[in-house]
Amino acid sequence: MAQVVLENLYKTFVSQTQPPPAAGESAASNSAVLRRINLQVDDGEFMVLVGPSGCGKSTLLRLISGLEEITAGNIWVGDRQVNQLPPKQRDIAMVFQSYALYPHLSVYDNLAFGLRRMGGHYAQLLTEPTDSYPADDEESDANQALQWALASRTRWQTALSGATRRLPKRLRYLAPADKLIDQRIRAVARMLQIDDLLNRLPRQLSGGQKQRVALGRAIARNPQVFLMDEPLSNLDAKLRTETRAQIVNLQHQLGITTIYVTHDQIEAMTMGDRIAVMNAGQIQQCATPLELYRRPANRFVASFIGSPPMNFLPVQVNAPLLITHPDFRLTLPEPWANTLKLYDGQPVTLGIRPEHLSLSSSAPKNLRVIVKRIEALGSETYLAVQFGQDILQVRVEPDFTFAIGEELWLAIASDKIHLFDNQSEAALFSSVSE
Repeated sequence: MAQVVLENLYKTFVSQTQPPPAAGESAASNSAVLRRINLQVDDGEFMVLVGPSGCGKSTLLRLISGLEEITAGNIWVGDRQVNQLPPKQRDIAMVFQSYALYPHLSVYDNLAFGLRRMGGHYAQLLTEPTDSYPADDEESDANQALQWALASRTRWQTALSGATRRLPKRLRYLAPADKLIDQRIRAVARMLQIDDLLNRLPRQLSGGQKQRVALGRAIARNPQVFLMDEPLSNLDAKLRTETRAQIVNLQHQLGITTIYVTHDQIEAMTMGDRIAVMNAGQIQQCATPLELYRRPANRFVASFIGSPPMNFLPVQVNAPLLITHPDFRLTLPEPWANTLKLYDGQPVTLGIRPEHLSLSSSAPKNLRVIVKRIEALGSETYLAVQFGQDILQVRVEPDFTFAIGEELWLAIASDKIHLFDNQSEAALFSSVSE
């Protein structure tokens, strides 16, 4: 396995202007899609890149894989700088959103396709002195053994293997490399529970089965790094949940460094060891799921992580511990004193999550709201309520019943609030960690 390190990475696309430029104008404009990307993915870690559509997360994955050229910066996989290496030499396997299965090949041949082409750079050893050959396949890793077997295969072995591939199993010819491939394919198929599908064509598979074949093709190559680009987006909700658990279990079982791209923050929170939140071509924060939830670095991260999203209200600071709004006033815990002193008399943004608002009674510190929408899910109830000109989301216990237009009073959990600078949108933190 290998660590992946991105150093000050930039990616700029050059786009031609339409219509043609006037005299003296440039014929092309530069569009920067990634800026100052610095990220370290540890050996064996499951890293999730999450962000809205267009934030650059899929482009970043393509840069790591070699499908796009970087504009500036460095990419390291293990101890190798791979900036100039073609994709096939980076020892990286990628799973695409569209599965990318060959429609005319069986599941077995789709799984074996990449393995049959692994011997390319080992073929040069055949022209070198004998003492440069691997001394013993048992001392080489599994990929080296397979690459050496493929590079050593003669033309007649290749031809005979191809000619007998569709014959009954007892009549097929298997070269040593083919035997290694067959063993690996069947082991991967058993792991993914698709061993009974090996003779089917992709059109005979369901969406979930196709996704497992795509995963199996990546796993079979035994790469140093997995890259997954929104692999579950084409599945229905139930199957997505099941496949999500399978991917996490497989990654833990194999221990392969994995970078997973998604726009679904629930997917990110439930899968990743760490999550890198991206927006507008930059990483906003990289942390564990709970740290992102409890201590978001800025307003964007706070609004993106959590479902339903965080509520925001404009307030004013009155040191040492009071924040005020035209319709309520709230005293914060003592650890906020030093932070609020710096913002005395200034407007800031208060953030509070739906689960940290609770039903209460009339009081100056509470919010008077009107129920606008009710979503009863059985295990919990979500309310959309109007507070002045703002619509707030509230999560309450399912035992209560509500009516549209009903008046409620909500209490804010003062030890769970977040404050953000109005100019930079950076989070303000109290003097103690949560």
